[in-house]
Amino acid sequence: MSGVRRPTGPRLTALRREAIVLVAVVAVIAVLVLVGLGAGSIPLSPGQVVAGLAGQGDRISDFVIGQLRGPRVLGAVLVGGSLGVAGAIVQSVVRNPIASPDVIGVTSGASAAGLTAIVLFGASGGTLFSVVLVGAVVVSTVIAALAWRRGITGNRVVLVGIGVAAVCLSITGWMLTSGSVTQAGTALLWLSGSLNAVDRDLVGVLGVAFVVLLVLALLQSARLQVLGLGDEVAAALGLRPDRAKVLLLLTAVSMTAAAVATAGPVSFVALMAAPIARRLVGGGRVALAPAAAVGAAITLGSDLIAQFAIPGNALPVGVVTGVVGAPYLLWLLARGR
Repeated sequence: MSGVRRPTGPRLTALRREAIVLVAVVAVIAVLVLVGLGAGSIPLSPGQVVAGLAGQGDRISDFVIGQLRGPRVLGAVLVGGSLGVAGAIVQSVVRNPIASPDVIGVTSGASAAGLTAIVLFGASGGTLFSVVLVGAVVVSTVIAALAWRRGITGNRVVLVGIGVAAVCLSITGWMLTSGSVTQAGTALLWLSGSLNAVDRDLVGVLGVAFVVLLVLALLQSARLQVLGLGDEVAAALGLRPDRAKVLLLLTAVSMTAAAVATAGPVSFVALMAAPIARRLVGGGRVALAPAAAVGAAITLGSDLIAQFAIPGNALPVGVVTGVVGAPYLLWLLARGR
């Protein structure tokens, strides 16, 4: 039809490369899923895993996949995918490679809210999910208000976010010293970013939230590309930059909060996923879908390492992502201006 504009030339090539990268990363995720569902004290072969996923497995494989390993593997994919998209949005809007939810205080605010609810009220499940979401939104609003100077600028958001994160970390420390030994142990495990005892119901809620928020993010991806040209150019093209930034950041904050509510603050996934996806896709594209896939692969791979690196001692996945992500952050700071 003559009224439909089809991508041609360099744009079509870029879309093809993005699709190829997405398929390749999804294939890596599929392999990691097979390993995650099959490895453990009750080993399952790839054939048993596939049969179990297809609903044709025996009672043992159905129990292991459905009750023991399935929620953890699915949680890792959804948490990583959520953080990957959130990091891509924040870094693109703020136009700063270290402006991930981890660094600018969003994750710290969500964690402080969740920990307060756990220690003071014993919150869990849907209540914890709601509290973490509200905490993330409130902290993000405070950061935006303090950083606002005729719009949202990258350096101010990062610096204000680091300051707000320090305040939130102080609240976290206060809550840890105020609770009982049992509460402190539970809280520390959650704060490490753990999938060791992930709540199946929360994984289901995260799945719904991830699908809805990912669709919203993809619908706004064109605005994200335009914002990358600068606020003046975006305004000249008919976009209202500040309004677009607020909507995009609200989507990113919601995805971060949903991930934190499910597994705690899994550090540095949001920081690493988007740059890796952009490097793979090339052309300076934001690449939200590849960022989600890379985030899922990082989290799932890190969780497998956390489970089996030390026999008989399953580590929180956040420990592994922190070991990889902290040097990456230092490298970014060292090479930047």
